[in-house]
Amino acid sequence: MRYGPWALITGGSEGVGAAFARQLAASGVSSVLVARKPGPLEQTAAEVRSLGVECRTLTIDLTRGVGEILDATADLDLGLLVLNAGANSYGHEFVDGDAAGHQQVVHLNVTAALPLLHHVGARLKARGAGGIITVGSMAGYVGQERIATYAAVKAFQRVLTEGLWLELQPHGVDVLHLVLGLTRTPAMERAGMRLDGAADPEDVAREGLEQLPHGPVHVIGGDATAERLSRHPRDAVVRGFAEMLRGRYER
Repeated sequence: MRYGPWALITGGSEGVGAAFARQLAASGVSSVLVARKPGPLEQTAAEVRSLGVECRTLTIDLTRGVGEILDATADLDLGLLVLNAGANSYGHEFVDGDAAGHQQVVHLNVTAALPLLHHVGARLKARGAGGIITVGSMAGYVGQERIATYAAVKAFQRVLTEGLWLELQPHGVDVLHLVLGLTRTPAMERAGMRLDGAADPEDVAREGLEQLPHGPVHVIGGDATAERLSRHPRDAVVRGFAEMLRGRYER
């Protein structure tokens, strides 16, 4: 596996992050899993170890700093960073919500992500090999009600990743922004979304690893949706996307 022997996966306790850990383990790559919830984190780690590789866990809230992650991985030969932590942590209309809640979304998806990308990216550049996957969302292509801040930070993340792809590709480092649509994850279930037709996390992780050498951006299931969004007037795109999402909520 060209991205071993160790991978660092944030948001690695469940859903797509856990699927990445299992997919990599099947290829012989050990992992460091980072998440806030110790129970699901240790359960996933046990599954990964059962596949014959090592797995370290770090129970950390990324918004409180990433220094502990950097210290805990300093002795490892990291070949891959999967930046999967970044769910919407605050869903409210922008002007009616709490400013601190909106800021927390920025902290998780931007402020915490930047030092990880900076540090691990520099290590991979010096190493002359490896990969970085930032896990994005179709939300990053269009502004949305109640998650306007989340949509904005996902757009930021996509554009930043494209820049990293340009900078690191000449040094043997593959970089990919993996755009997810509706995916059957515990987080989506907790949000009350109807998940008929949703992608399976294992399929998402498999497709992401397959597409990593072909950055800078890959949309799960194909790029047709993103292309269609660019062809229509923005007011129609924004209103249409909002209507589609409203119909997805069960409550």
